[in-house]
Amino acid sequence: MEQFVTRRAFLNRGMAAGAGIGMLGSGVFGGESGAPFQTKLRTAVIIGKSLEEKTLAAIRAAGFDGVEWKAWGAAPEAAEAARKLVEAAGLAIHSMLGGGSQSLGDPAKAEAGAASIGSALKAAQACGATAILVVPTALKGPAAPEPWEFDVELDEATTHIKRVVAGDNAPYQEFIEAHNKAVDSVRGALKRLIPSAEKAGVVICLENLPNNFCVTPELTKSLVGSVQSPWVRAYFDTGNNMKYCRPSEEWIRVLGSLLGRCHVKDFKFAPDKHGGKIVNMREGDVDWPAVRKALDEIGYNGWMTIEGSADLSLEEQGKRMDLILAAK
Repeated sequence: MEQFVTRRAFLNRGMAAGAGIGMLGSGVFGGESGAPFQTKLRTAVIIGKSLEEKTLAAIRAAGFDGVEWKAWGAAPEAAEAARKLVEAAGLAIHSMLGGGSQSLGDPAKAEAGAASIGSALKAAQACGATAILVVPTALKGPAAPEPWEFDVELDEATTHIKRVVAGDNAPYQEFIEAHNKAVDSVRGALKRLIPSAEKAGVVICLENLPNNFCVTPELTKSLVGSVQSPWVRAYFDTGNNMKYCRPSEEWIRVLGSLLGRCHVKDFKFAPDKHGGKIVNMREGDVDWPAVRKALDEIGYNGWMTIEGSADLSLEEQGKRMDLILAAK
């Protein structure tokens, strides 16, 4: 896969000069010292189940290295055909995402959810992907604090929540119990899936969503780490976390080596910081230079996939991604 890094470096509109710089990827210089970043980041966009040579050629021409394929239910034969088509365009399918994976937190539905993930692992193996995106569960029923009110205390030994706000937690006791029950169910399902993931050679990456489950980086790290397997990692989305008022660079540093994949998304706060909305990348409040620095600090050599900027042209997405990789 190293050829993707090198080729992208020379496609990036003159940002790299000479083969020595090119081998480090695009926009490799950043920070106050001007020293080169040590990590190599590959870039991708999300693409639908139907793959067209013209679209793939445009993605490559825009300087991207690969795609994340939204084809959760793909049959292995179709996945193998997709791999050949994508590779012929000079790209790679690095991950798969889709539906059928949000039920692991409900013991009554976890078995069916795990079966869906098992099928996705086989499809990912066939298309050449080395990861799948899984949203493990959501907590939408019990009364929860406002996003900006969360002040979580975690029991590291059990990975359970002890409190969700400072002061009186009685109004949120049902939420605390539901969250702890969901954590246990998700962990159990993931442990049962480890042999399948290992056989396929595909990592299960858990994505953070603004759905009241694992709302802090510490909670996510605790859950992923408690599975104790290299086949389970975190899929960090730089925009989804912002609702809970913890900056993206902080999430990255806390997750550290447990970070498996990264979605590039931006979020614009409301004036009072209470809520906001997803916006095009580099038009919101994500501190991109801090994100790039944090990725380098934890040694993340991985994929950065754009999500949430679909109204931008591929060329514009590529230009903005180059600036992010250059810590600008």
